[in-house]
Amino acid sequence: MILPWMNRLRLAFGSSFLWLICLIYFNQGFRSFVWTAVSYQLKDRLKLSPSASQFVTSIAFFPWSIKPLYGILSDCIPIGGRRRIPYLVFATLLSLIPWLILGLSAALRDSKVHLMIFLTVQNLGSAMADVVIDAMIAEAVRHERASFAGDLQSISWMAMALGGIFGSLLGGYALNNIQINVIFFLFSVLPSIQLLSCSFVTEKSVGSEILPGSSDTLESHTMNGDSVDEEDFSIKKSKSKASRRKKNQKKRKKRVVVTDKFQKHEKDGSLASQWFLSLKVATFALFQAFRQPIILRPMAWFFLAQVTVPNLSTMMFFYQTEFLKLEASFLGTTRVVGWLGLMFGTYLYNRHLQKIKLRRILMWAHVGLAFLQLLDLALVSRLNVGFDIPDKIMVLCGSALADAINQFKFMPFLILSGQLCPPGIEGTLFALFMSINNFGSMVGSIVGAALASILNISSGSFSNLPLGIFIQIICTFIPVAFLFLIPKEATGISA
Repeated sequence: MILPWMNRLRLAFGSSFLWLICLIYFNQGFRSFVWTAVSYQLKDRLKLSPSASQFVTSIAFFPWSIKPLYGILSDCIPIGGRRRIPYLVFATLLSLIPWLILGLSAALRDSKVHLMIFLTVQNLGSAMADVVIDAMIAEAVRHERASFAGDLQSISWMAMALGGIFGSLLGGYALNNIQINVIFFLFSVLPSIQLLSCSFVTEKSVGSEILPGSSDTLESHTMNGDSVDEEDFSIKKSKSKASRRKKNQKKRKKRVVVTDKFQKHEKDGSLASQWFLSLKVATFALFQAFRQPIILRPMAWFFLAQVTVPNLSTMMFFYQTEFLKLEASFLGTTRVVGWLGLMFGTYLYNRHLQKIKLRRILMWAHVGLAFLQLLDLALVSRLNVGFDIPDKIMVLCGSALADAINQFKFMPFLILSGQLCPPGIEGTLFALFMSINNFGSMVGSIVGAALASILNISSGSFSNLPLGIFIQIICTFIPVAFLFLIPKEATGISA
């Protein structure tokens, strides 16, 4: 039985388009199935230390830090007259082929450098597909009805959460019963279905038109830039009207110059010059929007919240598997808690916490993370043994619930990002926000790997892990000191 709101979406956008959305987001969540196997490949087959393993994983996820590049390319340079489906096909091939090659070649799987390269290519395809489907959703909502935006977001998050739950549950089971190369082959089935599904979604050809609405986008941005500055969530205005008028005049002059150049090149320039100028216009609009303090300051906080707290998740993974001897199936089950936390956190936030100020929510989220890290500290110090508390309970209440709180903390990030995006460049600017968060996460992982290396935490040597977790707890409170970067009156319903 189809839910009423899903039936409305099916009638508005078509079954093929909805299927593609659900499939891509399900794949993003189901990646936990294969990445569990990657973690064991790095640890057991390649015999990497925790710091080296975390460094390889961090580099492999770098493509998620440059998502705006994919959005700008697909916006500005059509392939065969189409902007989305060709890029989606290319992205799907990039996310499919590496798993097939790694499944076939044991030599490539057992090489640290080659494995890192193929994992990076696979992440490039996944990140590009994520950006393209987000752009397709934005276009579909704009062409149909804006009221569908919430429904499409709900179905996408639901699909990703379900993918994460199934991927985490099946990933641990598969490791106990199937060879890693077979797991790589099995996961390639989903990108293959995604590739086939692309052929059933039609996209209107844009012909020779390059970046339609580029001038509109730029104009929309520059005209709305000051309204975003003024929309300050009750922050006092510090600039005089005269200085603002000067600033507006400069922006309008710059906008006229750029858009006039664009229109001239559209008529007289070659295809390559049109592409170059459209890229220039899109990049200029993105930069102008992002440099506004009301956008830059909150994004700086979320970046600082990632880079100032060393990520020791890989060290805990090694400790749980090598010292505590926990099974892969149980660790997969603990990750399900994080995905359930995403679903529950979304529901709780939307139902009860939208009116609470974001500063307060983020502060208590970090306090909660610090408390759960104390449980990790008790676990690695073996304090739980004295109280007859099983290790599995400590892991479930510590690391797993920390994943859930991190997912919950991500909700204000999504809400605030959506509020700050000026009209006309929502998709690309939102991709930039996500990239900053992903890049911060990557840097935090590298910092964690460096900390583990300094403390000589390695496979079979975890004596300094309690010190590392203690440092992590102290660092968890650093972002709280910078909460002044978040707009003081901002809430989940601020506009």
